[in-house]
Amino acid sequence: MSTMTAGPAEATLATADFETFRGGVSEPLAMTRARAAAWERFVALPWPTRKSEEWRYTDLSKVGFDALTPVAGATAGAEALPADVLEVLGRSGDRAGVVVLRDGRVAHLELEPEAVRAGVVLSTIRQAAAEHPELLRRALFDAEPGPAEEKLWALHLALLGGGYLLWVPRGVEMPAPVHAFHVVERAGALSSAHSLVYGESGARAAVIDEFFSGDLEGETVSLHGATISSEGGAAVDYVALQRFGRGVKRFSTQHVLAGRDSRVMTFNVALGGDLSRADVTSRLAGPGSDSEMLALWFGDSDQHFDHHTLQHHAAPHAHSDLLFKGALTDAGSSVFRGLIRVDKGAQLTDAYQTNRNLLLSERSHASALPNLEIEADDVRCSHGATIGQVEAGQLFYLMSRGLTRRQAERLLVFGFFDEVLARLPMEGVRARVREAIEEKIGL
Repeated sequence: MSTMTAGPAEATLATADFETFRGGVSEPLAMTRARAAAWERFVALPWPTRKSEEWRYTDLSKVGFDALTPVAGATAGAEALPADVLEVLGRSGDRAGVVVLRDGRVAHLELEPEAVRAGVVLSTIRQAAAEHPELLRRALFDAEPGPAEEKLWALHLALLGGGYLLWVPRGVEMPAPVHAFHVVERAGALSSAHSLVYGESGARAAVIDEFFSGDLEGETVSLHGATISSEGGAAVDYVALQRFGRGVKRFSTQHVLAGRDSRVMTFNVALGGDLSRADVTSRLAGPGSDSEMLALWFGDSDQHFDHHTLQHHAAPHAHSDLLFKGALTDAGSSVFRGLIRVDKGAQLTDAYQTNRNLLLSERSHASALPNLEIEADDVRCSHGATIGQVEAGQLFYLMSRGLTRRQAERLLVFGFFDEVLARLPMEGVRARVREAIEEKIGL
């Protein structure tokens, strides 16, 4: 098998070319060529501006991409991992597999023996490029991102430092989730990783991608992509839990492809970082497919959270349900822009889209832009959004029971989120998300 390698180099995005920034990577020649083509596409495309509807509320010109240093190399050492990662690695029974990525590069990967015996595959992206090239090509390099995603998607592919493939064979039900930790450690770095989850017919799987860092002094950017595919009758749950420290900006692109009679749930939780942008697309490609799209965010200080979603009904008799909730305090801000698109042949579509926003301060701000684009004539679709301040009566009631205003507000936020949290299907996953939210809001 042909490979291409290059020595490591330190260069900023502005001064690097493809050969210098990719460092000591050894990979199949086809993957290198595809990443090189993505780099050429990235260089040729202009940066999105606020003149674009999709970027009106998030100014990319304030992100210093050119000064960032792309992370070179495909592997990282496992020494000195964060304490909470080591704690999970020391447990057994509640995780079917564990992946640790440091600045986008795989440092640790393991799968429980029971899952291995059942034929489950958990491998690095580069192993997948050698062993499942067609799957990787379709999921990454043949993907057609929307115009708003294209520039950052091309950069994500070109800089791809690592990631993993989870392949669950036909009829296999995984007893516990795979937990992946994406640790960002280098200030001033630009890292990129991808999560590829594939469930064959009748498979059952759950994945948690958890993103975190300490507070970093220099501006740092994390790029992440996720592709979740389900064949007939499969069920896949995917949770992205983002709790980066200050100084980190995150850009995420998620593509869901739901086949006939399959079900995919995505749950995005945004708690940390200075700026977090998530583009989440669910394509219901098979009749009877079902997509549940959930999200929560809590912003304080001057944090900014931006969520763009697409529920694309390409097949008849399919169902989608979106529920996104955000709470903001201080000068926190958020954007939700959602679209339900129903193709002409997608009759008997059943689709819902709901966004709720809770403001806890006069300086906080939320924008909500739900949309419908329907070409079929026998559908049931609804969308709605609300933005409101916390109710004074509820605050007064809690404060009269001895709580401070801050304690009362945080308790109301947790109650506001509970409707979404209750829809997480696995108790272990639900407990992990609740724990992270409690830590963020100070309960």
